[in-house]
Amino acid sequence: MGSTLKWILALVLLVAAGFFAWKYLGGRGPSIAFAPYGDSYASRIDFAELERLHPLTAEDRAKITPENITKLNQEQLDQIYGRISSGPIPNGFYRGDLLFTRGVTGRTRLNEIIGEGLKGSVAGLQVHKLETLGRALWKGKYFYHDQRVLRNRIEHLDLLKEFFPDPADQARLTASSGEPLYFPAKLYCGQSLLDSRRESVIIDYAFTDELDGYRAVPDKLAGREGLTIRDEIRMIRPGFYLGRAYASNTFLLNFFLYNEDVAKAGGTPANECWSGPQTLAQTQ
Repeated sequence: MGSTLKWILALVLLVAAGFFAWKYLGGRGPSIAFAPYGDSYASRIDFAELERLHPLTAEDRAKITPENITKLNQEQLDQIYGRISSGPIPNGFYRGDLLFTRGVTGRTRLNEIIGEGLKGSVAGLQVHKLETLGRALWKGKYFYHDQRVLRNRIEHLDLLKEFFPDPADQARLTASSGEPLYFPAKLYCGQSLLDSRRESVIIDYAFTDELDGYRAVPDKLAGREGLTIRDEIRMIRPGFYLGRAYASNTFLLNFFLYNEDVAKAGGTPANECWSGPQTLAQTQ
């Protein structure tokens, strides 16, 4: 076989291998077990039974990545969240992104909740506004572990202009200087709104006006004068957290947080939040 033909054959095989990897590895979610689920949230699986039948091992968790977690639907993300625990309260900077999943109806979760009819401060918001807010708040977070405080890195404040129709407020959105950290929140351990069997790390914006560095514009948008945002996160593995965002106790969307340095360091960090009577019993 001539050298030219060999090179062509090698190139064809390389392209084929790349396509296979994209379609069957990168284009699919992690190969972990999920319990069967129905076509309505009323048929949601019992988390205790799920964890008994399909525990997430360390090997399973290693299969979940920031890339393939985006391929999962809402029920699958719920099933992952119900099988993990808080891990340590993070420290330092974590990049983040939103997971615009589809629910059991086939629509995105945001479209589902808009269709259900929102109450309180969330009522009347359109899907694109919630997505805009999400992309601002969950793009990157600085955790201050010892102070139990979090701040969000916001690089494009102009995304929030439609939430502040007053021209004076809009001008303040472009007048920032220094480190672009906004929306301070309190960090603590608390009960998960999805799975009450164990605690999650809570990121609470309700009393953001009590924290140092508070700016009414734009910070009040996430606080008790605005949407009363409350996030909760649990650790998939070191440096990698799965989160759930709520506004006025209405579930909005999922997000993930990732710190590459912590992920590379690995280890088996202990939970800082209450991990349930079953887990506690095993450690006594």
